[in-house]
Amino acid sequence: ATYGQGRDADRPLWVGSVKSNIGHTAGLSGLAGVIRTVMAMRHGTVPRTLHLDEPTPHVDWSAGTVRLLSETVPWPAGQRPRRAGVSSFGMSGTNVHVILEENQDSGTVSTTGVAAADSAADDTGGTGVFPWVVSGRDAAGLSAQAGRLSAFVSG
Repeated sequence: ATYGQGRDADRPLWVGSVKSNIGHTAGLSGLAGVIRTVMAMRHGTVPRTLHLDEPTPHVDWSAGTVRLLSETVPWPAGQRPRRAGVSSFGMSGTNVHVILEENQDSGTVSTTGVAAADSAADDTGGTGVFPWVVSGRDAAGLSAQAGRLSAFVSG
């Protein structure tokens, strides 16, 4: 009932799964989702979800403008930043949710909950994308940690 509400029919909320493409990687599925999302932004396309025969009947697909990624979808940069949510549900009950947003000024990806540094890759084997996990006991602690990391990287 939450996802896709109030969206235009030509701008659906796309839902996909990295696990269908590379298997259930246990604790690394969230990281794989972050990497997949950053690469989708970089390449301007969102890869399809593999092994998808039909959507689950347990979801009311008509309640919002939500579509499964049954085909690769173009995702070009536009007038506003591209955003994506990545969720990872661990076997231990750990739930991780991250919002990734394109920084249109610098061509990098910003995150909420996880920080990522993106140095331009080149033909000489550039360094690519490095996620940094930031944690805290509460929102204030998380914000303080992110601030310290930002100051360190900026310095």
